[in-house]
Amino acid sequence: MYVCICKQVKERDIIDAAERGAAHMREVRECTGLGSQCGKCARYAKSVFREAQLKAQQSAGLFTAA
Repeated sequence: MYVCICKQVKERDIIDAAERGAAHMREVRECTGLGSQCGKCARYAKSVFREAQLKAQQSAGLFTAA
């Protein structure tokens, strides 16, 4: 599904960035242009990124639930 229509950025693009180790949403924005036009996608894109980051950390064993 498209997250940013203006720059044709899909959820998968954001998830891939998180899985490749992007530490900050800024990195995703810099390489995709996400949110640089109208900005309406920013909040949802950030939630997709955070969720993907958490899943990537869990897969790598970097995060354990207490």
